[in-house]
Amino acid sequence: VAETIFTCPGFQAIVFHRFNNWLWNKKFHLIARLMAHIARFMTGIEIHPGAAIGRRFFIDHGMGIVIGETSEIGDDVSMYHGVTLGGTTWDKGKRHPTIKNNVVIGAGAKILGPIVISDGARIGCNAVVVKDIPPGAT
Repeated sequence: VAETIFTCPGFQAIVFHRFNNWLWNKKFHLIARLMAHIARFMTGIEIHPGAAIGRRFFIDHGMGIVIGETSEIGDDVSMYHGVTLGGTTWDKGKRHPTIKNNVVIGAGAKILGPIVISDGARIGCNAVVVKDIPPGAT
């Protein structure tokens, strides 16, 4: 357990995010953003404190991951290095992807805009996704 806590940046980034998201939801936006910057510096993983992340989220080799403010991630999602959950507009409201349950996102994938990746989908390495993905799709 100690090895995971001290040497796995994916785990560390998720722990930071849980706290930062709590701060964000309590309207301590500035502190949450500052803590998120510290987490990014320590781990190489950028997760906006406003992003909603479910249970058992797993980041493997997380360097370069970016998760935007209105992203929603379900339960049992696995994500590899270089993934971006990004927006396609500066408009207010939902701008980032929704990732449902049991999804795997391969290294370097870019998932952009307010789209939905449905349950059980598998996104390949270096894919660029700008449209909804149906359940179980690969």
